[in-house]
Amino acid sequence: MTSKLLDFTPMLNLNHLSLRRGAKLLFRNANFQIHPGQRVGVTGANGCGKSSLFALLRGELSPDAGDVAYPSNWVVAHVAQETPPDPRPAIEYVLDGDTELRVIERAMAEAEAAGEGARLAELHGRLEAIGGYEARARAARLLYGLGFAPGTELRPVAEFSGGWRMRLNLARALMCRSDLLLLDEPTNHLDLEAVVWLEDWLKGYRGTLLLISHDRDFLDTVCTHIVHIENEAAILYTGNYSAFERLRAERLATRQAEYARQQREIAHIRSFVDRFKAKASKARQAQSRLKALERMELIAAAHVDSPFHFAFQPPEKLPNPLLRLDGVSAGYSERPVLSGVKLIFAPGDRIGLLGVNGAGKSTLIKLLAGEIAPLVGERIPAKDLRLGYFAQHQLEQLRPEWTALEHLRHEHPQVPEQALRDYLGGFGFAGDMALTPVAPFSGGEKARLVLALLVYRRPNLLLLDEPTNHLDLDMRDALALALQDFEGAMVIVSHDRHMLRTCADRLWLVHGGRVEEFPDSLDDYPRWLAAQQVAPHPVAAVTAEAEHSAAARKDRRRMEAEQRKRLQPLRRQVERLEAEMERLTEEKRVLEQSLADPAIYAESSKDVLKRLLADKARVDTGLTKVEEEWLAASEALEEAMREVRPGPT
Repeated sequence: MTSKLLDFTPMLNLNHLSLRRGAKLLFRNANFQIHPGQRVGVTGANGCGKSSLFALLRGELSPDAGDVAYPSNWVVAHVAQETPPDPRPAIEYVLDGDTELRVIERAMAEAEAAGEGARLAELHGRLEAIGGYEARARAARLLYGLGFAPGTELRPVAEFSGGWRMRLNLARALMCRSDLLLLDEPTNHLDLEAVVWLEDWLKGYRGTLLLISHDRDFLDTVCTHIVHIENEAAILYTGNYSAFERLRAERLATRQAEYARQQREIAHIRSFVDRFKAKASKARQAQSRLKALERMELIAAAHVDSPFHFAFQPPEKLPNPLLRLDGVSAGYSERPVLSGVKLIFAPGDRIGLLGVNGAGKSTLIKLLAGEIAPLVGERIPAKDLRLGYFAQHQLEQLRPEWTALEHLRHEHPQVPEQALRDYLGGFGFAGDMALTPVAPFSGGEKARLVLALLVYRRPNLLLLDEPTNHLDLDMRDALALALQDFEGAMVIVSHDRHMLRTCADRLWLVHGGRVEEFPDSLDDYPRWLAAQQVAPHPVAAVTAEAEHSAAARKDRRRMEAEQRKRLQPLRRQVERLEAEMERLTEEKRVLEQSLADPAIYAESSKDVLKRLLADKARVDTGLTKVEEEWLAASEALEEAMREVRPGPT
C-alpha cells in the first residue's frame, strides 16, 4: 500500500518503486525524491505508466514493490475527468475546490443558526486566516484566466459544453490550496491564450507539481525537473524538457557506441565458439566463452528515432491559387463573425492562425473547409482543390466497430492490403493494432488514425484545427517533420507553440472580425495578449471603479437586454425542436410497445400491423430530421452566444 512519510519530511519520496498494470511491467526500482517548489514534468510514450503513476499517488493503485510516500498532512489536488450536470453557478463549483473554505462556511452557517456568537467569531478568524474573504475574487480570476468571460461565472455548470466543463475542473483543482498538484494533460482543452496564462500561474505555485504534458514549450516554461519513463525505468532529470533532451541524446549516443562495441565483442566470441567448439583441445575454452556470452548483460540499441514514420505524398495536382475568399462575411444565423475577408491560398503557404477565444478562428477554418457558406462574398475553390481537414469532431465520426485497416480500405479499396498495412504501421498501427476495432482506442490513437486517413488522400490544402490534442511527443515530432516537406498549402490552429514555430512561415491574426497578418513573432504574441487585456472590452470588461456605478449597471442591463433579444429567435428554435423531439420520442415509444405485442402479428391484424410499421417509419424519419435540425440550431446558438459574450458556450 502507499505509505505516508512523517510530517517533518516535506517531500515526495519514491523508494525502489515498481509498478505494473495487469501483466505489463511499467517501471521498476524508481528511486528519487521531489521537494516542494519543484515542478516536475512526467514524460514518456503513451502507455508507459504516466497516468498509472498519478493513480498510485492518488491512492487508487498499490505498488508492486517498494513504496511511494509523502507527508500525511499534505493536500493532494488533481483534475477530475467527469463533471456532474450541476445546476449551481460555475463559480460555486470552482469554490468547492477549497475544501477547508467550504467546511468553515458550513460551520459558520450552523453556528449562526444556533446563535453561538463565540463560535462564530472564532470561525470568522479562521476564514480570514485562510484568505476566505478573497476566495470568490480568486475563483473569478482563475475562471477569467482560463478563458471564461466576465459574467459567465454565474451561469449554471450544466449549461457548459464538454471542453468548458474540463476547464471548470481545472479551475477547481487550481482553487485547492494543495501541497501536491497532479495535472494530466491540462492544456488539451485550452487555447493558446489560456495556455500562456496557466504557465504563469504554475510558475508561482509553491507546492509540489507533477505535470503530464506533450507540449514542449509548456514543459520548458513550467518545469524545473523531468521524470522520464522509458524501457521499464523512471528516472529524474534536473532542468526543463530541452535540458533533458540534450542530456538524453548524449547518453543515447554513448550507449549506442557501447552497444556497437559490445556487438563486435559478441561477434568475436561467437566466431571463436563456432570455429573451435568441435575441437577437443579448444572445447573447454569454447564452453567458457559461451557461458560468458550468456552472462553478459546485453545493452539495448538506442532507438533515438521516432516510432512513427510517414510523409505526405506529392499532391496529384497543385493549382494556383488553391482557394480564394473574396469580400467574405461569415457567421451564423445571418450574424457575421468575420467581415470583409479577402484571402488567397497558394501552394507552399504555411499559415498559423492566432486570436483570442471567440474571435472566429474556428469559423474561418469551417469557412475554408466549406462546412459553412459565406453570408456575403464568395468562396472560390480551384477546380482541382483537394482538402485535408482535421478537427476534433472527426474523431467521433470513426466507425467504432471497424478496424484501422477497414477504415483505410473503405476509402481505397483498389490498394493491396499489405500496402495499406505497411502504411498504417508508420502511424503506430502495426501487427494486430491494424486489425483491432477502434472502439477502445484512446484519444491519441483515434487522432493518429484520422491523420493517417487524411494523409493518404494526398490533399493539396491542409486545414488543421488543434491537430496535436492527445498526440504524444514522438507523434508530434513526426507530424511536424511531415508538414515541413508538404508541397501544398496549410492553415493550422494550435496551442502547441513548438508545432507553430516549426511548421508555420506566416502568422495571421483573427481579431475584431478581421483576418490580418500578425506583424511580430510568435514570442511577441503573449505581449500582444497582455496589451489587449489592459484595454477594457467594449461589452464585458469594465473598470473596477465603474463596475458598480448606477450608470454602469444601467448600461449593462441595456446591453444584456439587447443580447437576449438577439439570441431569442435561436433560443426559441432550439426549444421548439426539443419539444418536437420529445413528442416524436414518446410516439416512437408507444409504437414500439404496440409492435412488441405478439398478437399484432396474427393474420387478422395484418392491416393494423402495416399501419403501425408505416407510422414507425414516418416517426423514425421525422425524429432523425428533427435531431439534425436541433444539432445545427444548438451549434448556431452556442456560436452566437460565444461571439456576443466571448467565453464558453
